[in-house]
Amino acid sequence: MFLFEAVPWYSWVMFFVVIAALMLANEIARANKWVSLLLFLVLPIILTIAVWPKTAGAGSSTGTWFHWVKVYSALAGCLGFMGLRFIKGWDKNKYLLMFPAIILAINIMEAVIRDFQVSNLHGYIDGVMMVGGPWNIMNGIAGILNIITISGWMGIVISRDKHRDMLWPDQLWFWIIAYDLWNFAYVYNCVSDHAFYAGAALLISCTIPAFFIKKGAWLQHRAQTLAFWMMFTMSFPMFVGESRFSVASSHSEAALWFVSGLALAANVAVFVYHVYKIVKFKRNPFKQEVYPDLKAYQKVADTPQTAELA
Repeated sequence: MFLFEAVPWYSWVMFFVVIAALMLANEIARANKWVSLLLFLVLPIILTIAVWPKTAGAGSSTGTWFHWVKVYSALAGCLGFMGLRFIKGWDKNKYLLMFPAIILAINIMEAVIRDFQVSNLHGYIDGVMMVGGPWNIMNGIAGILNIITISGWMGIVISRDKHRDMLWPDQLWFWIIAYDLWNFAYVYNCVSDHAFYAGAALLISCTIPAFFIKKGAWLQHRAQTLAFWMMFTMSFPMFVGESRFSVASSHSEAALWFVSGLALAANVAVFVYHVYKIVKFKRNPFKQEVYPDLKAYQKVADTPQTAELA
């Protein structure tokens, strides 16, 4: 294969099992705030004390600064979003509504920094094969553009159904696709032998619910599936790299150029469209939503907010 070495049938089965498991865990977390607190607060405390010092220590594939920062930033996002969803008045506070955009930008910037760092690395480092090059710089730029095009956090609302999902109408499908392409390229560039699961399967697990289960709640889906995945891989680091189900990257420079080039092109396109909307309608992206005229925005914004709480 172009991106990966040969993928046996049982790895394809596991690929879909991972997607299904992450989607199921996300739905369980959506359903009950107390279960969410157990999963995103109590469980991580136990793992931090009893498990991760042994499984994610120095020299392991998940023992880098990035993995430790990523798991806690994802968990911080989940808990912060729960605050907006369930603590009275938080969803009306303009400063607290900045939190989703800030934590999202921080998570992207963490990966951008890692991409730039890996551009000068070659060979096996921390148990992972690194093939650094210009593609890392390209994808780092794509990530920066992805941050710049984050907009409309002041329009975040909480659905008034039993799930109380955090809905972000201005975070539309084209931005999500550009993010997915950038993030897959990041994983493929920096932890390429993990990209089959940590890249493709993980991204699919939050994009499907964002498009087909609860539109507008992509960031909530993303934070929760990412937190579950990071907790799993830090507890069982052998799964993606050395288990029977692991799938190795092809480590092809052509593939590295391709995924980073595609990510950069997509994010340039979104950036150009973003600027066009801002200029044409004279919108201030720090104070106004950029896409309220689009039908995709209106479908999310028109979600009944006065429904009776279940």
